[in-house]
Amino acid sequence: MKAGIVGLPNVGKSTLFNALTSTKSAQAANYPFCTIEPNEGIVAVPDPRLLRIQKYIPTQRVVPTALKLVDIAGIVKGASEGQGLGNKFLSHIREVDAIIQVVRCFEDPDVVHVAGTVNPLADIETIEMELMLADIQTLENALPKSERTAKSGDKEAKLRVEAIKKCLEHLATDQPLRKLQLDEEEALSIETYGLMTAKPILYVANVEESDLEGQGPLVMQVREFAEKVGASVIPVCAKLESEIAELDEADRAEMLESAGLAEPALAALAREAYKVLGLQSYFTAGEKEIRAWTVHAGATAPQAAGVIHTDFEAGFIRAEVYSVADIEHYKSEKEIRNAGKLRVEGKSYIMKDGDICHFLFNN
Repeated sequence: MKAGIVGLPNVGKSTLFNALTSTKSAQAANYPFCTIEPNEGIVAVPDPRLLRIQKYIPTQRVVPTALKLVDIAGIVKGASEGQGLGNKFLSHIREVDAIIQVVRCFEDPDVVHVAGTVNPLADIETIEMELMLADIQTLENALPKSERTAKSGDKEAKLRVEAIKKCLEHLATDQPLRKLQLDEEEALSIETYGLMTAKPILYVANVEESDLEGQGPLVMQVREFAEKVGASVIPVCAKLESEIAELDEADRAEMLESAGLAEPALAALAREAYKVLGLQSYFTAGEKEIRAWTVHAGATAPQAAGVIHTDFEAGFIRAEVYSVADIEHYKSEKEIRNAGKLRVEGKSYIMKDGDICHFLFNN
């Protein structure tokens, strides 16, 4: 699972990406399309629950989970018609599972805005419209072939035709596909098209250092828009975060304190991106390590075990499960067991975010 960072040129995408992935590179040139090929990076997902567990289960190391990010070149008006190498960039977005849109919410005469003025809602509209136009083009190109196949009586093709038509009708109302409810079979029938406006989205408001909490008028516009469409907003000062990411741990803590931040804003961004991707974590804990593992929300216990090793899923017998609250209350796994609070779960158990597990399986 990976999320793509998108936005207009010069909104701070690459600065944000470099800070997130701790990429120490030269400052990106201040002109459109300085990112041509998409850069990929892995970013840790900070989880304070790991250290809460370690307080009661001493271990040699703590390993957070991670997610993959892709820095995609700036999109401009007309991208769906090939402007600014648009078709190439749009194809990169089709390959990701969620979109993180960076929206410029700062004024800086030294950083040119591609449209000539800072207007976050106009920026959002430009990106959304280009993605919708590209989706329409994809669906219109796919429809004739699917209709021909459907005429032969192919049931899957018939389902696909209906799904395509539903999507086109919805897009004709200028609404992204993430607002359209398709049943599971319909969604699967068009999954290979990588429809971009069907992907979940997270807005990142790139703010000035004087507005780290994102309460300024430009950010409030983004917040109000996101609330209407059921999306989240994370305020981040990409410039400051980039500087923080370059520091060693001691200097980083000092800079965070001076900025009035409990943690880098990127930590909140990584966690929110993780949620937008429909992911959650469970933990394993022992003397060697405490580790967070990634599963899809709704995963069963055998599927979660399979993330560690496929043999664990194939030979799954049962899972022993407790919560972070349990270890904090009873102070040790032994006392959790003695109190009868260690749950034994079978193959149908649906994992909860934050479960601490031991898996039993046949070799």
